[in-house]
Amino acid sequence: MTDPADVLSLMQANPFAAFISHDSDGLTATHLPTVTRRDGETLVVECHLARPNPHWKRLAANPDADAMMIFSGPEAYIRPGWYPSKAEAGKAVPTWNYAIVHAYGRAEIIEDGAWLLRHVTELSAQQESPYEMQWQTSDAPAQFIAALIRGIVGVRFTISRVDAKAKMGQNRDARDALGAADGLAARAEGMDLSVADMMRAARR
Repeated sequence: MTDPADVLSLMQANPFAAFISHDSDGLTATHLPTVTRRDGETLVVECHLARPNPHWKRLAANPDADAMMIFSGPEAYIRPGWYPSKAEAGKAVPTWNYAIVHAYGRAEIIEDGAWLLRHVTELSAQQESPYEMQWQTSDAPAQFIAALIRGIVGVRFTISRVDAKAKMGQNRDARDALGAADGLAARAEGMDLSVADMMRAARR
């Protein structure tokens, strides 16, 4: 996956990311919802941590430390029996198809209340967008929202490098790849249908 637009799209479509950082005490990881956007030529991820989570204090104490975020896209187990070529030559083994983004960069800790309110408002709008009756932060009492905001700490993660991969059967011929996509569509468990769609799109 090399197209920056595809990378951004995958990150935005799968906003629950793993955030990992390292300092002298070792590795720390937190899973959290994110908002990803372009800031000029740079990708920026905005998110937040619960104030009791020690992860943010370790980040604040090491502002120059490298960190990463992992955005996991659709993934599925591929059965060798779905390949038509297996019946002919037997040269097929099980595999796993997946799409993933590893984003590397540095994190800035933000405790400004106005920034945090804007962030949670935008995050809520992002996740509520598919629904007709969308919840908004203004639906709740202002004092209630303010109290919740005091319990979180913001993170602005500026990305310096991205490693992205979409393994969708590109190593198989079209007949085998589409056979596997049909197998996924028939099984229709978990993320099977999303992977099948990506496999078919890769052949267009």
